Amino acid sequence: MIKVSVILPVYGVAKYVVKCTESLLSQTLHDMEFIFVDDHGPDNSIDLIKKTISGHERESQFVFLKPEHNLGAGMARNYAIPYAKGEYVAFVDSDDWVEPTMFEDLYLEAVRCGRVDLCYCQASKDFLDGKPSRILKNPIVESGAFTREKRSFFLVNYISLFWTFLYRKEHIEQSKIRYPEERSADDSYFVTCNIITANTIAHVDKPLYHYLIRPGSVVTTKDSTKYRKRLAVFSHLLEYARVQGIYDEFKQEIDYVYIKKGFFSSILNYVYNTASPQYCVIGEIIKELKLKIPDYNDNKYYRNRKALCLLVFLLSKFPRLAIVLFRLYVKNVKPTV
Repeated sequence: MIKVSVILPVYGVAKYVVKCTESLLSQTLHDMEFIFVDDHGPDNSIDLIKKTISGHERESQFVFLKPEHNLGAGMARNYAIPYAKGEYVAFVDSDDWVEPTMFEDLYLEAVRCGRVDLCYCQASKDFLDGKPSRILKNPIVESGAFTREKRSFFLVNYISLFWTFLYRKEHIEQSKIRYPEERSADDSYFVTCNIITANTIAHVDKPLYHYLIRPGSVVTTKDSTKYRKRLAVFSHLLEYARVQGIYDEFKQEIDYVYIKKGFFSSILNYVYNTASPQYCVIGEIIKELKLKIPDYNDNKYYRNRKALCLLVFLLSKFPRLAIVLFRLYVKNVKPTV
């Protein structure tokens, strides 16, 4: 029986994919498969992977898929999910790498806690320019039933880190969870849909995943229109929660996710990616917030974030000053939301 299927989209990562592949070959969990999706990249990444695994005792665990055309990371993951044979599914970006015990630690904890729907660890954010690594941590909740109180706490405080999770495949299928087609925040959408639908959860409080920040990656490539995709993704999230019958029970928390990860992050994203931010665009993003969450001012979590409330007020009344403050915030805090 395959315990964990790891899915990796591959596009233009020749400089980094060998280290990633070697970290998979070193896994201490034996019953695994590694599904690489060749997303029509411009280099020889796939050839390097095949060369790295050639003759290794785990070579037969590596599966290669190639869609008809480039899909982007999220849709490439969707393409691979039906092929996954594991009890659990995990995702690794092919320019990152993982600790040798990552999947054994997560799988054993997931099983020990009753084959939970989600089991997660922490991550290390690594830099190529010599900066010291930073530990990225999702909130810790007691393993077992994902009660209303625990889910509420997690939704308000999590920072995504979708590749630190094991997802029980049966739960993904039953809950009809897939990545959206927009190439922005699609990973946040996927993990959030799992958080709001999972019945059980467990964790391993260790930084087992290494998230590499490199030039030319999706997170460092500037795109002044990306905010539109992000807003669309979190609009999809609101609709998914309604379709699943979850929205009413967790309205405060899900609305806050939209405010923080949809609206606020879209402002940050736009200001970061634009040399001369236009006030009309800021107004467009604020208008979308008011359309999707008309009672956002009454949200208890939003009201408790005084700095966020102040920035929204300044955006509405004094946009020039607000943009200056946003630029300082992005430069000094480098937020992960």
